[in-house]
Amino acid sequence: MRGLKKVMKKGLGEMSFNMGGGVINWFPGHMAAATRAIRDRLKVSDLVIEVRDARIPLSSANEDLQSMLSGKRRIIALNKKDLANPNIMPKWIRHFESCNQDCITINAHSTSSVNKLVELVELKLKEVISREPTLLVMVVGVPNVGKSALINNVHKIAATRFPAQDKLKRATVGPLPGVTQDIAGYKIAHKPSIYVLDTPGVLVPSIPDIETGLKLALSGSVKDSVVGEERIAQYLLALLNTRGTPLHWRNMGRRLQKSPKEETAKPKYNVKDLLKPQRKPLDQTDVYYVEDIVMKVQNTLNTTLSEFDGDLDNEADLEILIERQFEELQSSLKIGPQRTASEARTMVAKKLITLFRSGKLGPFILDDVP
Repeated sequence: MRGLKKVMKKGLGEMSFNMGGGVINWFPGHMAAATRAIRDRLKVSDLVIEVRDARIPLSSANEDLQSMLSGKRRIIALNKKDLANPNIMPKWIRHFESCNQDCITINAHSTSSVNKLVELVELKLKEVISREPTLLVMVVGVPNVGKSALINNVHKIAATRFPAQDKLKRATVGPLPGVTQDIAGYKIAHKPSIYVLDTPGVLVPSIPDIETGLKLALSGSVKDSVVGEERIAQYLLALLNTRGTPLHWRNMGRRLQKSPKEETAKPKYNVKDLLKPQRKPLDQTDVYYVEDIVMKVQNTLNTTLSEFDGDLDNEADLEILIERQFEELQSSLKIGPQRTASEARTMVAKKLITLFRSGKLGPFILDDVP
């Protein structure tokens, strides 16, 4: 194989398969109303927690709100740190600190992680607690960055630390962007009374930069149907290839020692059989299956990139490589030949996106440190 040229930083949003899809915009009616309501409530909030995706610390900022947020007490919470490259996160913290901006990395599903954020919120509010009987903390962010999951964990912490009189409500959490469509207030503490406002995820009416839109789509902040799964997967493969990521997987794979699933005798009668069927928890066989799929995908991308004799900086060559990877991934992802070419490509795209969003392909940060 010819030696791969040094990977160049380039605007992947300018590639033909992205340009053909046009600028990415997703601004349903509820976002316009929510944006107006958020602006009104920001005026009276004592502190703002701006939740961003740790994989896209800049791209996940709502630019239309930044002018107002910059004038408030604000904490930038980089959520989903478990999916971001831990070697690069300290550089992002230093970047925000250099801008005199409080920033903390969190995992909204980890109580210990969220507790550190709560402590930082209390520290930031300490100077006004003695003067104000009621304090308002507002949580904002683009869709699907984990705001509602964060608030639910804040409630759990608050319930153990403060004698709340009212029953604490839970925010609705879902895997799709746009779940929360109303602004709801939750009382989390007394003396002083502290209220947390959960807000809908809102984007700007128009995302002028194509690559920013693609990063938001890949991270799940824009509905897949708006952009198209195939286009999102093409962008992901372009990123992986130009960064040389699959080459680092060469020595990471390990041979899986599979063991047949043990059969257990089923009792003739079980009360649980009368209950509503629940999703079966993953057993060791399922885990091996997922690991096997991930390893095959990594090997496929590594092999196709290693054998690539084109120029990664040439858009036409890169697109040829991506097309080959789409074809090879059909086998790796166990997509049968009975599928039409269109169906197979869609299935490859959906499964590849799922592996990325779940962190199975490894931790990534899509934005470059300024």
